[in-house]
Amino acid sequence: MKAIGRVECGFSEKFGLPRQSGVSEEFRGKIVFEPEYAVPEAFRGLEGFTHIWVIWEFSETKTESFSPTVRPPRLGGKKRVGVFASRSPYRPNPIAISCVRLEKITHDKKLGTVLEISGIDMKDGTPVYDIKPYVPFTDCRPDASEGYTAETRKKRLTVETSDEAKKALGDKAEAAAEFIAEDPRPAYDKDPERVYGALFGGFDVKFTVKDGAAVIIKAEKI
Repeated sequence: MKAIGRVECGFSEKFGLPRQSGVSEEFRGKIVFEPEYAVPEAFRGLEGFTHIWVIWEFSETKTESFSPTVRPPRLGGKKRVGVFASRSPYRPNPIAISCVRLEKITHDKKLGTVLEISGIDMKDGTPVYDIKPYVPFTDCRPDASEGYTAETRKKRLTVETSDEAKKALGDKAEAAAEFIAEDPRPAYDKDPERVYGALFGGFDVKFTVKDGAAVIIKAEKI
């Protein structure tokens, strides 16, 4: 397979990425295609869909060895489950799939057709292999069971943003708060005295966490 495009977004590193797509529509980006695929004809009819599936590559976590089990961060980083019972990036083939909202289709003179999307969970520069429309009557399964993720999906932090950080972040303050609410810290690192830093939207966001509550102390422009 070969990449047909790349993601452009505010997540410049793997640390702190949303663990699933669709967490928040504040997490926005674009898919910019290679010239041969960026033609309007390839996207004819896509404007009628609100969501798309994006097939992409875990480009930061390629590995030559196979491990049949992984330790999902949301289970504390200690409990193991089978790799095929997880969304872990450490897989035999580093392929991922995300459902994102299609905000807009634009046609740029230089770049050709560009897809503006939200609810992303990919970093800047992520290779994209394919997109497909999300079809609710087949892709949505309301009666599906959610396995061990029922234990983890509600683990969000409350977030308070300092006046200094709000001023620095400007119109990205709300998105940064959503980003921190998902708790980007490693599962094994829960030091209430530590000041953490995560890159988001061109800022180095500094925050602390104690008893399930995060405080964004400041944000420095990169």
